[in-house]
Amino acid sequence: MNILAINSSSRSLKFSLFDMSDESIICNGVVRNIGMSDSKYIIKYRDDTVSESINVEDHYNAVKLIIDKIITLNIIESIDDIFAVGHRIIHGKDIYNRSVIIDNEVLHILEDLTNLTPVSMKGNLDTIKACMELLPNTRMVGVFDTAFHQTIDKVNYLYPVPYEWFDKYSVRKYGFYGINHRYVSEEVTKLLGKEEYKLISCHLGNGASVCAIKDGKSVDTSMGFTPLSGLMMGTRCGDVDSSIIPYIMEKEGKNALEVIYDLNKNSGLLGISEYSSDMKDILEKVDEGDEKASLALEKYVRRVVDYIAQYYLLLGGVDIIVFTGGIGENSIPVRRKICEALELLGVKINLDDNQRVGENIKISTDESKIQVYIIPSNEEIMIARDTLNLVRNGN
Repeated sequence: MNILAINSSSRSLKFSLFDMSDESIICNGVVRNIGMSDSKYIIKYRDDTVSESINVEDHYNAVKLIIDKIITLNIIESIDDIFAVGHRIIHGKDIYNRSVIIDNEVLHILEDLTNLTPVSMKGNLDTIKACMELLPNTRMVGVFDTAFHQTIDKVNYLYPVPYEWFDKYSVRKYGFYGINHRYVSEEVTKLLGKEEYKLISCHLGNGASVCAIKDGKSVDTSMGFTPLSGLMMGTRCGDVDSSIIPYIMEKEGKNALEVIYDLNKNSGLLGISEYSSDMKDILEKVDEGDEKASLALEKYVRRVVDYIAQYYLLLGGVDIIVFTGGIGENSIPVRRKICEALELLGVKINLDDNQRVGENIKISTDESKIQVYIIPSNEEIMIARDTLNLVRNGN
């Protein structure tokens, strides 16, 4: 059975087509800069890659492009070869604690949730509707980024603000990147050969999230009501004093939405370095002796270490720390700096192992009190697995 897993955002659409008999990837790719003049698609299949700069006006045309290409490239014969489609959905509020088959009722509920993360949810919904129109006989499944964090208890998800904000407006921590944190936890279960463990999962990329996990369940996570809070990220500020917002509104003559935009798009690594949101660029500037890049790097590492230390206490100790996401998997210096700062907790890594690339690599030494692993992120396979299980079982 072939499952199409889709991860869409406001401007891009990533996809992977899986043969679920062995979970192998038939093809994968991305459509970038949807609705912009420099749109481009890339499709990888077998030992080949095709790419083209092409005008893609909206998510409907992005989905249509993907379907047309995988048929004309003889990757599949027809749309009937797609058994079901799974969609990453950024927000399920506290309504969904697991993946669901998308029907009209679910679609209406998702439309009501767009006010929580309007830009991202619009991309999700536009993609789902396009798939429903272009693949009318194919079942759709929603896999929620927030669902994994629904096991967080009230003392951890509730904010110390007027309680009626929670009662009336559902103001609380929801957490994100839950699909990949769940994937990491399942891989850790296999690695350790047991279901009882204390794990800190560090998803570090342009967006970043740390999650405290006990026995496969989320206990707390760094992102909150929106993906803006928590760690310092590529362009997001993470945790800041909220009083900054009215202060900058007055000083800069901006409204609240404009300041929030700056906190989302012009802060983080980009904001401090005044150069780039890409950690590779930051590290190059650090090597050149750039002061602001060095400050951005140190601040980034400090924020991650602070959350790990916080969750170490919350969990009452930690068995394993995992690095995942683009920076977590690929940035040797960032991993080294974080682990060096954790030596007080008994973390010791092998510098040679920290240079390795591959699946589920252990970088801690035998003397380390906490095991440390690199586990490449794989949200798409989680989406595909949930989709297959739901559609096949008819739930």
